[in-house]
Amino acid sequence: MGTLSEIGIKVQIWTMPQEVAEPLLFDQDYKHTAYDPEYAQRFWRILVQTDRVMTVFRSRFVGKSSPVHFFWGSFDLAVTRFSGRRAPDHPGGVPNMADWVTREAYSHEVSSCGFWPGGGSVVEPVFYAYAYPTPEGFQDYPVLPKEAFYSSEMQEFILPYEAVRQADDPDAVLLAFLQSTYEAAANLGHWDRVELERTPAL
Repeated sequence: MGTLSEIGIKVQIWTMPQEVAEPLLFDQDYKHTAYDPEYAQRFWRILVQTDRVMTVFRSRFVGKSSPVHFFWGSFDLAVTRFSGRRAPDHPGGVPNMADWVTREAYSHEVSSCGFWPGGGSVVEPVFYAYAYPTPEGFQDYPVLPKEAFYSSEMQEFILPYEAVRQADDPDAVLLAFLQSTYEAAANLGHWDRVELERTPAL
């Protein structure tokens, strides 16, 4: 902060965590102080490999999409595809996040997927996929692989990380999950897939 000030950049940082219940200001949080270098390294390795596979998945879409990016609030790595059509206003309600933020984030129809290390009722690392708005029949759409399922609590498809880690071909398993859950959103939501997609090279 001192260096920024010296070069004339005035910065104010809001130190309140987002998207978590009962947050503590970062500069006053003496509760969450554990650090395990081995598990930090493992987490980083998962992010690197997930980014690689999700980048392949992203390349198959020529419509508007986000980069593969990391959300510091919920600590997940995600990529989002957009249909190009406006969406109804999001109801908000994310813990410690202003509703106008979610309304802006979900201003257009999306199919989103990512990796989350877990938290709260989700006690293991998972890959996830959801759509907004959620098209009718989304939760019943057949997706791959067989270990994937729809969580009514989370309102999204879930694939346990262990199912990918232990697979003979982890890339293929994860790509199957990303593609089939996207197809659930795109087919049921009547996206113009011919205009939005590119056939991957063999």
